[in-house]
Amino acid sequence: MGNWGELETLEKIYWAIAVPSTVVFLIFLIISMFTGADADADMDADVDGEIGFQFISLKNLLGFFAVFAWSGLACLEAGVSNSTTIIVSLLSGLAMMTIMATIFYFMSRLTDNGTLKMSNAVNHIGEVYLTIPGKRAGFGKVQIRVQGRLHELEAVTDGEEDIKTGKLVTVNEVINNEILLVSENGK
Repeated sequence: MGNWGELETLEKIYWAIAVPSTVVFLIFLIISMFTGADADADMDADVDGEIGFQFISLKNLLGFFAVFAWSGLACLEAGVSNSTTIIVSLLSGLAMMTIMATIFYFMSRLTDNGTLKMSNAVNHIGEVYLTIPGKRAGFGKVQIRVQGRLHELEAVTDGEEDIKTGKLVTVNEVINNEILLVSENGK
């Protein structure tokens, strides 16, 4: 790189894009790493709180411009023609956007909010923790593994007899999204 005045117009354009986009991208990346803040996720979250595939986002645009400019400068330094340089830099920037969008999409799929979906307990086997009175006369408690975690949940039974502590039960249904309807195994 020579003096600014000696550079060709295309090279000046690439430098004018490369330096600020790289600096802002690095600042954004450092802030995200140390604070855990994700402005894109906050801006792009859907109504249900999930983040879909975001091709155009602040991170991706910054990545596009940084890679676009640096690949363009590398092509010009290698003596590639201006038209080929523009094509290569555009393709490189788009490839960077695609890669980043894909990575962030799959990273967002790795998160788990830990909310128990009671319907996932249906057909699972649990152990009675507190006696469950027969004929839905009251509530007992069941220890059951749902979504990879052991939970202690309220339960009722339609059976005639009480189900004593230590017995194994199967979840038949979830009532009002909070109470398990169970039956004793083998009955």
